[in-house]
Order: sequence, then structure tokens, then C-alpha cells
Amino acid sequence: MPLIYFYFLLVSLICFILIGFDKKAARNRKRRIPETTLLLWCLFGGSIGGGIGMWVFKHKTSKRSFLWKLYGIILFQILIGLVLYYYEVIRVY
Repeated sequence: MPLIYFYFLLVSLICFILIGFDKKAARNRKRRIPETTLLLWCLFGGSIGGGIGMWVFKHKTSKRSFLWKLYGIILFQILIGLVLYYYEVIRVY
């Protein structure tokens, strides 16, 4: 089980760093990281790091389409977590 925690920590850290790089690129008018890439990293388990990165770097916080997609990813992850928790509880009893 600790391996999965390491995975989520690593993916969240990568997502956090990508948000920071994208903010720096936006300020310097350089080539940006596509939103799809940022959202995929969030989908693969980096939503916590992505959310913290958005808050820390104040990036993408006013872009409603990005926020709705991120909230949808977070809701999907919560539902998956609840389903997995539910089936784990049933298997224990």
C-alpha cells in the first residue's frame, strides 16, 4: 500500500511543478503547456498538486472552463475512491 501513496505524491508533485512552469511561461510569453496535459496529470492522480499549484501560483483560477474540468476530475476521483472503499469494506466483512 505505501507504493500507491508514493505514486500519488510523485504525480501531484509533477502536476504542481507543471502548473508553476506554465505560469512562468505565461508571464514571459513563452511556449505554454497545453491545458490537456495539465488536466491529464490531474486525472492520473495529481489533482491535489494541481489544485495547490493553482492556488500558490494564482494560475488558471479565473478560467472557468479549466476549473469546471478540474472539478469534474476531482468529483470523478472521489466517486472512484468511494466505490473502492465500499467494495473493500464489503470484502473485509
